[in-house]
This record gives sequence, C-alpha cells and structure tokens, in this order.
Amino acid sequence: MTAYRVRRYAGSSSGPFYRTERRIFLADDPTPNWQPLTALPLIASLIDGELADGQEHHATLLSVRDRPHVLDDATVERSIKLHTEQRDFLGVFAEQLARWRHKQPTDAQRRELDRLEGQLERLRAVLTAILELAKELKQGTIERVLAKSDLELGIEALLCMTDKR
Repeated sequence: MTAYRVRRYAGSSSGPFYRTERRIFLADDPTPNWQPLTALPLIASLIDGELADGQEHHATLLSVRDRPHVLDDATVERSIKLHTEQRDFLGVFAEQLARWRHKQPTDAQRRELDRLEGQLERLRAVLTAILELAKELKQGTIERVLAKSDLELGIEALLCMTDKR
C-alpha cells in the first residue's frame, strides 16, 4: 500500500493549491517497496520537499522560542512525532539512493544522486534541530504554565527581571 500525504501551500492570486506527495512503502510489511531508477525525480521531489518543509518548520519554532507558552502540548507532540518518523525514514531514502548507484546511472543521474545525498544530510540536521527545539519548547507550553502555582509564576517573573539587569 502506498501512503499519500496532501499538503496545502499558500496560493497565488488564483487561490491555494495542494500538492500530493507519495510515500513509497508497504504499510503492513516493513520491507520498503524499492523503486526503479526512473523514480529518481519522484524521490528527489520528496526529499527536496521534506527539506524545505523542515526548514520552514524550524524557522517557525525558532520564532516562538522566547514565548513557548503560545504552543500547546498537542501541537508540540505532533511535531515531535512527525519529525521523528521523518528522521527514521531517512535510512530508507539513503538505501534507495545506494541501490540506484549500483544500477549504472547516467552521469546526470549520478550528479542528482550526489545532490540528494547532500540534501539528506541537510535534512537529517534540520530534523535533529527541530526535535531538540521541540523538546525544549515542550517545557514551556501553555499547559505547563497553567499547571504552575501563582507563587512559582511570581518567582519566575522576578528571576526574569533580575536576569535582564
């Protein structure tokens, strides 16, 4: 079974548009469905798309780093779950690229495989940064703030004020 993921992207003047991405794997069988070399453009678009999405998500998380209370536990947990799954799937992408290297690719395909290997490393770094930041932000979500007593909040506020001096 092939899984599909639909993402909404900001639209042009004609409105929003959607892009469907295929995740190629068997849902009930842990053995990946290895693709022929002709699927290189599809896999390239998946890797490039995940990297772009990861970089955007990381930037979003960085923008709320100093105010994690704007996030809730469920949002942070979803982010951790999604990006952990993506990180775990990188090995499948890497194995697919390695298999294609043994299929006698053309020079252009070999250059694309080299580029994609670099993209995978960048994606791994972005996903690791997202997971580290999400775990940090999880400590200050709105649920965590609301669970504190007035005394704890007051002490934290005073400590923040003294730290700024």
